[in-house]
Amino acid sequence: MTAKELRQKYLDFFKSKGHEIIPSASLIPENDPTTLFTGSGMQPMIPFLLGEKHPLGVRIADSQKSFRTQDIEEVGDNRHTTVFEMLGNWSLGDYFKEEQINWMFEFLTKELKLDPNRIYVTVFRGNEKIGIPRDDESVMVWQEVFKKVGIEAKSVDFSEKEGMQGGRIFYYDETKNWWSRAGVPANMPIGEPGGPDSEMFWDFGVEHKFHENSKWKDKPCHVNCDCGRFLEIGNNVFMEYIKTEKGFELLKQKNVDYGGGLERQIAAKLDTPDIFLTDIFTEAIKTIERLSGKTYSGNEESFRVILDHLRAATLLISDGAYPSNKDQGYFIRRLIRRAVRFAHKLGIENNFCSEIAKVYVEYYKDPYKNLENNKDKIFDELENEENKFRKTLKKGESMIMKLEGHDVTGEVAFDLYQTYGYPIEMVEEAAKERDLNIADNFKDVFHQELQKHQDLSRTASEGKFKGGLADHSEKTTQLHTAAHLMLAGLRKTLGEHIHQKGSNINGERIRFDFSHGEKMTDEQKKVVEEFVNTAIKASVPVTLEEMSLEEAREAGAEGAFEDKYGDRVKVYTIDGFSKEICGGPHVENTGDIKGVFRIVKEESSSSGVRRIKATVE
Repeated sequence: MTAKELRQKYLDFFKSKGHEIIPSASLIPENDPTTLFTGSGMQPMIPFLLGEKHPLGVRIADSQKSFRTQDIEEVGDNRHTTVFEMLGNWSLGDYFKEEQINWMFEFLTKELKLDPNRIYVTVFRGNEKIGIPRDDESVMVWQEVFKKVGIEAKSVDFSEKEGMQGGRIFYYDETKNWWSRAGVPANMPIGEPGGPDSEMFWDFGVEHKFHENSKWKDKPCHVNCDCGRFLEIGNNVFMEYIKTEKGFELLKQKNVDYGGGLERQIAAKLDTPDIFLTDIFTEAIKTIERLSGKTYSGNEESFRVILDHLRAATLLISDGAYPSNKDQGYFIRRLIRRAVRFAHKLGIENNFCSEIAKVYVEYYKDPYKNLENNKDKIFDELENEENKFRKTLKKGESMIMKLEGHDVTGEVAFDLYQTYGYPIEMVEEAAKERDLNIADNFKDVFHQELQKHQDLSRTASEGKFKGGLADHSEKTTQLHTAAHLMLAGLRKTLGEHIHQKGSNINGERIRFDFSHGEKMTDEQKKVVEEFVNTAIKASVPVTLEEMSLEEAREAGAEGAFEDKYGDRVKVYTIDGFSKEICGGPHVENTGDIKGVFRIVKEESSSSGVRRIKATVE
């Protein structure tokens, strides 16, 4: 079985269970200033988990592209990737634990034909302090499911301390068996949905094989020890709580939010602990082997970094994020440069990134059709970034040459890294080639300086991206509707080539990216402001209609993110001013936008994209 076949098998299975299939949303979130990337399948679904009606009903399934920045440094082992496909299904107040657990067991054991004797599960231990009980209900359902195939499923607590004890079902605390977008309950903001989960693991082999000669050698084996024996292949989240100022309360509907990594499930199906030894990466591995003259075997870490990072960069650029020094672009630049650095270790000295990207465009062109449409842009961005970084490497090398007769310290290495993007590994490598003395605490000092820099960046990022449309506050909703009017004004003033490329809206201001290659004149900005303020003064009703995507396009509705919503979409119309595909929320009347709209700043965001910052005062 290939990953492509597995993806289709999953979607067909849940379609047979009454689910509507929706396409993947973009990796760049629409109107969610709380995060830079779509990091999970549930992220685009939050409004519907909170009770908003989904145009396609209460049973939804998809395969969602996801990207997680925190996994960049983890890539290099046999299971971590930054980008992945999350197979997902949702019950929006419809079925719950019994149906979901039975269906997932059926899919894994009947459709994928995985041996049930090698499937283990975990459940939530409960937390009295926050008022969330132990999930004994899921344990009972799992025991019945396993019993049907002749397996006695013993439940065990504290396996992380005492080992598996012949168990099949294991209790863990909220660090392992609780899911919300923000993580553990203590980190969840007010208004965030979450709930206990039940994860499924695949067993690759016996304890001794994976624990011998490893850091887990003297520790008890359990499904969450990450020694390599067990691989999580799916997570059933029972999303029934919301965090309030008083603590946790039940949502008005009980939801199921399932996520299963496609890459991990195909690894289980093929019974290989190395997810890179699947059809997803086969052609890319061959290309790297041809370019480097080296084999995957014996050079796994370098190959895996290149394979993952260039796949991620390809998909991110296709979704409209380009290498730069800020926001999403910072991470894309980091991915590309890290891939080039590991290619350097393999002896690849010429530009190669676009060759790997071509392999991924070909592989993913059917499920993600925008790759084929955007392939020239992808290749150009990769080529340009690779050229820039190779110049950076030369600058760094010239700076190292000036260190003749001096110690190479951690401070020097960090300065080279921050100024030129020159990686510490290359500083060390270049210093050794020139017989320069490397300070004893070289790496420790570098990482201390890096930690300081990351803390500062994180603090700034948290301040920048807190709050926003996710909270559906009154002021944010007003600014969201104002942003729609502004887009209509931009299209009327600058031309029909104007489309939304991203936004970040909170209760204080609008930040809005749009496709345009030139700086706006003061007169053009004034015309757009007058357009929006005329609409506000006119007190026009904002009407909502649900229709097919084709009908929305025929009606002239603007919508850069319509793929998020599937075949049926919501169209918000402000008669005489705006008609857009959007998930909401909006004011009921433009007169509800209290104040005067003003463009504060207009600037370049990236190549061919401008950014407006605006307020209503």
